[in-house]
Amino acid sequence: MYFFSSAGRTQAPPAVQNASGVRLVVADENSYPTLRVVLPGHPDSDKTIEVIFPEHVTVRDVGDTEGKDLFLFQPGQHEDRPAWRQLGRSLQYEKDFADGLHMLATAMLEDDGVRFSYDFVNRSQLVYEMIYAPTDPGLTSMFHDVRLERTYVHHKDGFDLLASETPSRLTIPLDQWLPARYLASYTWPIPAKEAEKKDNDGITYYNKSRAVDEPLIATVSSDGKWVVASFTRTTGNVWSNPEIDMPTRRPTNSPRGRRECSDGRRSFWCFKVLCMTS
Repeated sequence: MYFFSSAGRTQAPPAVQNASGVRLVVADENSYPTLRVVLPGHPDSDKTIEVIFPEHVTVRDVGDTEGKDLFLFQPGQHEDRPAWRQLGRSLQYEKDFADGLHMLATAMLEDDGVRFSYDFVNRSQLVYEMIYAPTDPGLTSMFHDVRLERTYVHHKDGFDLLASETPSRLTIPLDQWLPARYLASYTWPIPAKEAEKKDNDGITYYNKSRAVDEPLIATVSSDGKWVVASFTRTTGNVWSNPEIDMPTRRPTNSPRGRRECSDGRRSFWCFKVLCMTS
């Protein structure tokens, strides 16, 4: 079922809900695809868990060393608004890119969270070596963890705080701690430096010395009642951006990864946001 207004503009479908009362809602203030995962007792306008779906779509041709962006998320109103449709407890849309790449994006509300999936079909004569479409789950309000005191990863011996190896983060002034990114390797090599600045943007990158054994990162709410975790099989590391929420800088906990295209014609991959009571 597609949703249109009387003027022909696509209209957001109604929220879908699971048995525990978690709802999946289209954030209609953005033209580019954005969804909210709304916990029980909160209004549909609640932005505590807001997911950019996707943040960008990047491809790399066979033989090339650099990727190129086919799509880049921008907040606000734009002409290119998707025609959302509802199928049971799923919200989905389709998009065609200039290079002949077709994408079907589906968000399925399940009993324990939301599964985000992308199905790409290459209808051009180009052969892609890589397609990259990261889902960006932004956590604010009770999930915002500026000192990384409630954000966990999993090692072979169990859960551990992502930033456990940097106790100074708890006491140094915020303007010395931020901006920061904290990373833990999954399949990628562990960087040699514990902390480093790569560019002129002032961001300090902290690298955990131990690899994780599961591609997930989890944050406990400030009241201790909820746990939100992001998970995907196709990632090289997990990481967190604990910075204070701003329009172009969202506190984000996310595994990141690329999906390789074995035949250059078809690619499918998933990302899941788990929402659980603690």
